[in-house]
Amino acid sequence: MNAIPKFSGLSFPRPTRESLAEAHAGIAAHLDSGALVPALAAWDRLRRDHESWSSLAHLRFAQDTTDAAAKAAREYADALAPVAEAHDTALKRRLLAWPDRAALEAAAGGFALRLWEMDVTTFEPAIADDLEEESRLGARYTELLASARLPIGGTEVNLSGLAPYAEAPDRATRHQAEALRWGFFAAQGEALDGFYDDLVRLRHGMARKLGYENYIPLGYRRMRRTDYDAADVARYRDEVAAHVVPLVARLLERRRQGQGWDRLRFWDEALVDPRGNPGPVGDHDMLCARAQSMFDRMDPRLGDFWRQLHAGGFTDLRNRPGKAGGGFCTSFPSVGAPFIFANFNGTHHDIGVFTHEMGHAFQNWESRGLPGIDYLRPTMEAAEIHSMSLEFLTHPEIGLLVGEAEAERFRRMHLEVSLAFLPYGVCVDHFQHEVYAHPEATPAERHAIWQRLERRYMPWTDYGDLAHPAKGGRWQAKPHIYRSPFYYIDYTLALCCALQFWTRARRDPRGALADYIALCGRGGSAPFTTLVASAGLASPFVPGALRDVVAEAEAVLGA
Repeated sequence: MNAIPKFSGLSFPRPTRESLAEAHAGIAAHLDSGALVPALAAWDRLRRDHESWSSLAHLRFAQDTTDAAAKAAREYADALAPVAEAHDTALKRRLLAWPDRAALEAAAGGFALRLWEMDVTTFEPAIADDLEEESRLGARYTELLASARLPIGGTEVNLSGLAPYAEAPDRATRHQAEALRWGFFAAQGEALDGFYDDLVRLRHGMARKLGYENYIPLGYRRMRRTDYDAADVARYRDEVAAHVVPLVARLLERRRQGQGWDRLRFWDEALVDPRGNPGPVGDHDMLCARAQSMFDRMDPRLGDFWRQLHAGGFTDLRNRPGKAGGGFCTSFPSVGAPFIFANFNGTHHDIGVFTHEMGHAFQNWESRGLPGIDYLRPTMEAAEIHSMSLEFLTHPEIGLLVGEAEAERFRRMHLEVSLAFLPYGVCVDHFQHEVYAHPEATPAERHAIWQRLERRYMPWTDYGDLAHPAKGGRWQAKPHIYRSPFYYIDYTLALCCALQFWTRARRDPRGALADYIALCGRGGSAPFTTLVASAGLASPFVPGALRDVVAEAEAVLGA
């Protein structure tokens, strides 16, 4: 695992129900003979191979959602996932009952045991079919969004391709782009309501089968949140409402006045700079080449990693028809290599998603040598620190990607966009808490819940004649709500930490980067708040953590 291989040569054994059963029988035989360490080693290899195979199957589908073979492979992986989880859960239960706890902790790690203790409360064979159905519904959502074909500017684009028009300096063009976007969601509204209604009832049913009152505690456990709960998150949302919402409101009002608009409409929010949002200096190839220079200047480890990743073909960054939207980083733990997936569209989002996913990938690379697959990457709120922090840590060299003349404009825009994201991020989280606390709600009632929360966290929002989001349908464009329940507050918690890295880097860029790289190397070897403290950061749950970074941002932005 000293070098990244070629992606084109990747191939992993296709597991079956029979091969999984045989492999676990061999692990059980080790345990029967008291051979704990060989059993753990065999299990770790099995889990790495299965995850690598599954990651490749899901990546191939995301690269072309219209490919029937890729879809069939993904469906097979989704069907096999509950089978593998059943075996893993049974093994975790047996290991947790191991008579020599000290020996188990020495071999597996104390934090791994804490994770397993949580994992065994999230699965029983009774929900295996439900998990497969959950994956199927999430995939149908992905396919539906990827099917969008929208005519604008003399061409046809998908949802990702709308971004340049949605940020155009011309106000009428921005409005046209948003009208097309929300016209698509309005046309698919009944199907989207149906998917989500099925998902909510399915997840509530799983929770009840496992003995929970509703899905909320199960959702937190599935996210492996060992050191905070829903009450902590609720207090953090209140901090965002108290400290960030007023600042974003002032920034937007200043923008409205500067433009001379009578009202700030929803389609105006994406235009941060009246001269036009600064974007990448060139196309895909130029951006990748400039990124090499940027990372080389920042740190030899970052530069060497990007050189290997890109040369190995572990990126797919161009937007194209049929490709799933958004961006993500996946990984193949059998070979210690990550993969960056994105949809470049010629806007500043190209730079944001690239540096974000590069942060995930670099952490994956730095921690690849940690013992045990459970430690290779942290829980998601900690993982997002790596991605969101790298967005800010690239600021000193960002002129390579946007042009030196535009660098300061980009830095200010990125800061404003990040601050504006916090209210939206906590609104998405609060919405999910409300939904799963009231699983019996109708689609119309869910739309009303979003409207109510939107008035609290984003009171400036004015949709004008965009009927679908105006009736409370904006949440339907957020894939996490459908596919990854409760995975969203993670971004806002991580952003609080990333802003602390930003303030530190403004005074000591080398020191901040060194602390960041060290944090990446720790992977998932500890829970969120412990990892945060290890980097010298204040936990977002500590009163004042958000207030202090907001004060710094106010000073920089003159707000």
